[in-house]
Amino acid sequence: MSELEAIDVQHLGREESICCFRQGDVIIDPGPEVSSARVIDALGDEAPRAILLTHIHLDHAGAAGALMERWPQTELWVHERGARHIVDPSKLIASATRLYGERMDELWGEIVPVPQERVKVLTGGEVIGDFRVIYTPGHASHHVSYVHEPTGTAFAGDVCGVRRLGAPVMAPTPPPDIDLEAWEGSLKLIEEVGPQRLAVTHFGIHEDVEGHIAQLRENLVRVEEWAREVPDAPAFAERMRDWLVGSSGQKAADAYFAVMPPEDGYAGLERALMQRGD
Repeated sequence: MSELEAIDVQHLGREESICCFRQGDVIIDPGPEVSSARVIDALGDEAPRAILLTHIHLDHAGAAGALMERWPQTELWVHERGARHIVDPSKLIASATRLYGERMDELWGEIVPVPQERVKVLTGGEVIGDFRVIYTPGHASHHVSYVHEPTGTAFAGDVCGVRRLGAPVMAPTPPPDIDLEAWEGSLKLIEEVGPQRLAVTHFGIHEDVEGHIAQLRENLVRVEEWAREVPDAPAFAERMRDWLVGSSGQKAADAYFAVMPPEDGYAGLERALMQRGD
């Protein structure tokens, strides 16, 4: 059995920002195209059998199409709600361009369509070889997690939070489809599976599964309370920065903000609370 490998793609030169995982002959969440050379170098001449996407956000999936052009026998796994945007990324690109503007190329690189015939469309519940697929919405409505059953590793994308430089596990809550109730349901599903370790894209492999999930739950409640209490995004960002600096130091706060902009976090929570009628 091949050992699990964590590939730091070093997005924009940052260490421990985005992690692509290799488990046997598959890779999970290759990251953005602008950082894909790191993935290619790590794999050498060995093309993966499949690219597994937890969800289609560009920091996780942006490189998928370009890598599949390079590896013509590789297939791609993605939830049914995200599949159409991988095959035709025009709406995904337009939405991201509204947010990132002229920085699109710098941040993400080229977004290449994936041929439909090479896409394995998932709904959750599938068992494919050594992997069990779990539908885990909350961070995104098209989010899945992959449990590698021989090793008990849950590749949990963003539903198990962001954990950098030894700081607390925080919840990334960007728009448009944060669902706090669904997120809690997804955490319960992961707990029921009982993984021995969590592999999270931001960042790394963590074996304190119970403590990790408990801390994420606590901080999901915390950021929801902040979103209710503050008047706007700048106040939310100030509240988060003060708390992170106080609990973990300035370096950790800067590291979190690099992958989890607080203004985006506020926008996602505000939308979720409005849709819930709060």
